Amino acid sequence: MNRIPALWAAAYGSRAPRLRRHLARRAVQFAAFIKALALADHRPFTSL
Repeated sequence: MNRIPALWAAAYGSRAPRLRRHLARRAVQFAAFIKALALADHRPFTSL
């Protein structure tokens, strides 16, 4: 998972309001999805 320091602190810190934490967690998950999608494009594809 991507660890973007400011986003990570907002997502999993206890001081941020509930809505901000929720949106920051979704942004962290979206960034991880985009990274996985980009990596999938560069992996060799094999079929049986």
